[in-house]
Order: sequence, then C-alpha cells, then structure tokens
Amino acid sequence: MTTIAATLPTPLAAPRRFDFGKFFAYAMLIVGSAIFLIPFSWMISGSLKTEANAQSSKVDLLPIPAIPQWQNYSESLQKMDFANCLANTVVITAFVVLGQVISCSLVGFGFAKFSFRGKPGLFIVMIATMMLPAQVTMIPVFILFRSLGWIDTFLPLVLPAWLASPFFVFMFRQFFAAIPDELLEAARLDGASNWAIYSRLMLPLSGPVIAIVAVQSFISTWNDFMGPLIYLNSPENRTIALALNSFKGQYGVTNANLLMAATAVTMLPCILLFFASQKHFVESVAMSGLKA
Repeated sequence: MTTIAATLPTPLAAPRRFDFGKFFAYAMLIVGSAIFLIPFSWMISGSLKTEANAQSSKVDLLPIPAIPQWQNYSESLQKMDFANCLANTVVITAFVVLGQVISCSLVGFGFAKFSFRGKPGLFIVMIATMMLPAQVTMIPVFILFRSLGWIDTFLPLVLPAWLASPFFVFMFRQFFAAIPDELLEAARLDGASNWAIYSRLMLPLSGPVIAIVAVQSFISTWNDFMGPLIYLNSPENRTIALALNSFKGQYGVTNANLLMAATAVTMLPCILLFFASQKHFVESVAMSGLKA
C-alpha cells in the first residue's frame, strides 16, 4: 500500500488569484506617500543649498544637491539661539504633557466609573466645548492672564493643560468605560481607596491611551506658534517655533537655506516620536469607537 500511495500523482495546487483590490490599495498608498514626501524632500534639499540656489524658483526634488552645504545647520542653530530655545520648549512641553495625562485621566475616570447628579449633562457640555474655536476665547483668556500678571511667563502655556482637554477626556472615558466594574469592586473589597484604584489599577491598564495623549500633546505643544507669540515677549523666553520667525526679514524670508535647515532640525523629534508610537495611533482609532 505504501508503494502504491507513493506512485500516485500529487494534486496540483490551485493557482492564486490576482487580488486587484489589494494591488490598487497598495498602489494608491505608495503614490500618496510619494506626493506627501515631495515637500519634505524639497526642504532637505533646500537646507543643503546656498542662499542663491535656495531662493531660486527651480524645483529640485533630489534630497542632496551636488555640493551640499552642511554648514547651514550649524549656522542656522547659532542664528536662532537654539540651545536656549530648546530648553524653553522642552520645559513647556514636559509640563503640558504631564498635565494633560494627569488631569484628563482623572476626569475621564470620574465620568466612566462614578455616578453623580447631572453627569450626562456635564459630559455633553464638556464635549460641546470642542466646537468652540480657539479664536473665540483668545481675547478673554489673554485679559485673564494679564490681570494675573502672568504675561511673559510659561504659566499661560502650561496651566490650561492641567485643567483637562475635552477630547483627551473623551478618550480616557471611553477606555475606562470598557474596563469591567468587577475589577473595581474586587479592589474595593481588598480595601483600596478610589485614589489607589486610579493610580494602581486604572493607570497601569491605560498604557495605550496614555501614549496617544502624550504623543499628541507633545507634537501640538512642540509646534505651537500662536501661544508663545501671544504670551512670551522676552528673547530669553522664546520657544523654537518663535525662533524660526527670526529668519523673516522686512521683505520676506531671508536666508531660506538656513530656515529650511533649522526647520529640519526642529521636526526631527516629532518624526522620531511618531515612528516610535505609530502602533498606538492605530489603537486609538479603534479605541474611539468603544461603547460606554
């Protein structure tokens, strides 16, 4: 029987069908990625050119020109006082990220796991504030901070982050609502207080949403220009976004090659952070659709 079975022809595998839908999707993703990379390639190319070549209208999509001017990076960082501006930006960004994570997680925990009078209405009001443009509250908030004597300090840029952001509160609330209440009841039976449940149970379980809130807060604060422009007046308090404005002359941008070099350096932390945490961005899309 073994000899007969060995002589039988093996059945041919069915040929794989060409998946046109998948091919089209990948092709569109590749084309879209190439289109979005064109401005970035143009910026890198301009940062390695001379001033005359960078100001010309000729479009060169090659990342590195024939004679790269690597000294543009050191000159640009020296012109914008990069070390001082970097220190100011890091301090502001660190406190904003910490404030957003702590305040938004606390409010989200309250909305998800506590019952109190007026809870649905308060949640709706909080979500409705997301529809208010920042320009509507810009002048009243400026008058408030000026009356407190906080102009030309970091407080107007840091303090609002410790008062919770509606969108991040919504993300924490959706995540905490998906955690079974039996875990909290078991912790209370063991004698854990509400603060212990929040700090020892809820926060360790909410790693993905904490990463998303931290990354988005970091990127928005790092690139913020309007806030520092309004509240910071002294040169020693300037952030990186304000320092990039130093390349602007009376009749437009001067030293365009240095501006592109400085922009490439300031973009580097955001790019690295995004690639390091892109998995959490995908998780946040699914998390935002969880049912309460």
